[in-house]
Amino acid sequence: MSKVIIAIHGLGNKPSENQLREWGKMAIHEGLKLQGHNNVELPEFKMVYWADLIYDRPQTIDEPDKNSPYFLDEVYTQTAKNYKFESHEFRKYFVDFFKVVAYKIFLKKDYHLRYAFVSQKLLHKYFHELELYFNGDSDFDSSFNFQTKEKIIKRLNSVLAKHAKDEIMLIAHSMGSIIGFDVLSFINQNAKINTFITIGAPLGAPFVISRIATHSKSTYGKFRLQTPESVQKKWLNFSDIRDMIALDYKLGDDFDPNSKGVKCIDKLVTNTYVMNGVANPHKSYGYLRTPEFIDALAEFIKFKL
Repeated sequence: MSKVIIAIHGLGNKPSENQLREWGKMAIHEGLKLQGHNNVELPEFKMVYWADLIYDRPQTIDEPDKNSPYFLDEVYTQTAKNYKFESHEFRKYFVDFFKVVAYKIFLKKDYHLRYAFVSQKLLHKYFHELELYFNGDSDFDSSFNFQTKEKIIKRLNSVLAKHAKDEIMLIAHSMGSIIGFDVLSFINQNAKINTFITIGAPLGAPFVISRIATHSKSTYGKFRLQTPESVQKKWLNFSDIRDMIALDYKLGDDFDPNSKGVKCIDKLVTNTYVMNGVANPHKSYGYLRTPEFIDALAEFIKFKL
């Protein structure tokens, strides 16, 4: 039995699959180096790439038009040596308060959405990929038959099937966390995931909680918000408090343990990604080099910190 790391990317168009995978590995190696581990050999690193199902070609540094979906404005960069770490205690207080208010306003007791049209308008304006993926879901209608979603799900499911006999660490970023949760909970419950890592995950957003609850009722006959049964050892959720996509950083409050007792463990981290002086605390490269992620990696591949 071998160990394998499988990563699924998130929202937006991306650079090529090979480039995205290479930069992800570079970010992990940077994190290892920052903790004094220069010679750790990573397991096989697989990328579940699905941007090509929505965009006809990837982003590239050769695209000059900043308004083009093919313009690549954020590449892998190392952590600045003078990076200033902050605690953001007031922001944590605000986010905790906002979650309570948002759930009361937007979620009914049966997990259906109030003001579903608000979610629809937000998705249409800001999250094109999520709109395509969610078409036919939850308050929009409960269905797994939408073609784009089926193709995306098939990409992840086929990679999991190829590594069914291996120990898997599944890293799901941003919208990838929704795709990963769907596959592990409703499509391939028999998959065996040693460690499920979510980074920058919007799984706690009311419109996401609503659709998960709706799918759980249609699948299991009751509302069930829990760690997917396919997760064997750990579910770790990494969030930067400044990450507006992962605004609810306490997924452990929303999802019960599975039958194996695996509960989501939330970890607030500092995403150090900065490009041309502009911070992006949602960027995957910044999450993959955090000390907290490196700790999880060390436990998975069994090297000493």
